[in-house]
Amino acid sequence: MKRLHRLLEPMSRAVTYTRWLHLFMGAVAAVLTGGVFPGLEGTGAGRWLLLPFLPLPLLALAALVPGTRVAETMQARLLLYPGPRAPQEHPAPEIAGSPSASWADRWRVFVWLTLRLWLGFAVTAVTFNGVVLTLGLVMPSLWPPFGPAPMPLSGRWQWWYPLLAPASAAALAAVVRGSGALMAGLAPRLLGPSPAERLAELEERTERLLERTRLARELHDTIGHALTLAVVQAGAARAAGTPEFTDRALAAIEDTGREALSELDRVLRLLRENSGAAAQRPTLAHAERLVESARGAGAQVTTRIEGDLGAVPGPVSREGYRMLQECLTNVLRHAGSVPATVCIEVLDGRLEMEVRNKQPAQPAGHRGGGSGLRGLRERAVLLGGAAAYGPREGMWRVHVTLPLQ
Repeated sequence: MKRLHRLLEPMSRAVTYTRWLHLFMGAVAAVLTGGVFPGLEGTGAGRWLLLPFLPLPLLALAALVPGTRVAETMQARLLLYPGPRAPQEHPAPEIAGSPSASWADRWRVFVWLTLRLWLGFAVTAVTFNGVVLTLGLVMPSLWPPFGPAPMPLSGRWQWWYPLLAPASAAALAAVVRGSGALMAGLAPRLLGPSPAERLAELEERTERLLERTRLARELHDTIGHALTLAVVQAGAARAAGTPEFTDRALAAIEDTGREALSELDRVLRLLRENSGAAAQRPTLAHAERLVESARGAGAQVTTRIEGDLGAVPGPVSREGYRMLQECLTNVLRHAGSVPATVCIEVLDGRLEMEVRNKQPAQPAGHRGGGSGLRGLRERAVLLGGAAAYGPREGMWRVHVTLPLQ
């Protein structure tokens, strides 16, 4: 029973009949063209064999139209892949939904139209003759209008006809189902994206992923820095216990929170509008603001800046600001209120930035997964530079080199 159910189950699915309809529609072109010339009055086999070849010039002209691929794609999606099981068989997204952009695309569309015409004509002929044969085997009395008996059996053996009817029906069902599955398998190859389209789609997807990664880093840098400063400043104010320091710490927390909200609004606006606003991002020209925030949190930061930070190119300056922000955030998060040194040098063709801080005997207690430093190194590599970090002579050192060109 299970084996019989597997054999009959495809005939109970709507996709089998929608694919048959797709092939039948392909055969209509042959019948309509043959009806105009040379006509369908004759019964010779040669005239019927000629029908699948008559529409080929018209199909070639149709394939030259870029929008033909869009129309065929819509039909394929609608009739070859209907129902919830379609994605498991042949995912429809593999079929291109854009007009033909090259001669190779037009050639593949022409091959698709030709195969659909020929296979549809063959399946339509098999369907018509198979239905007539099956009915003639079940009820031999219906057969005489169509010609001789379905099989040359003598009268006493004609009781075999109804027994042969299931075989005829099964063969017809196998042809219909197999032809539909063949067209569904060919659709991604002939209507699918070309290598150039796949490459363009991959590049676009890569750009989207890079943009999402950049925005994620923006949020990590901005929110992480603001929260770290707020936590450290609040802890320092509670430990100091003096009204003056508490007021100064609260003012610093307020400024940091306001700046974080502004940055968060900018990033969210980028997500909503999907447009770049790189010029609004802070640069190394605002490095002193980062240093003052760290000092407000209790860190003893000494700075040494050599060269014109305003002459640093925009991408390098913006990424350098984020790197410095990550370094100072890590100082406060992992070392606390310890002496730190920030050195920024604009040299001939490169930017050198180094942040050193004294390693405390006991860690400050704020532990992270290390993703910030990995991200810092990735930023440097993307700009053609390098970043190194680690302990050195009792100090924790982060050194970044970025090319200016």
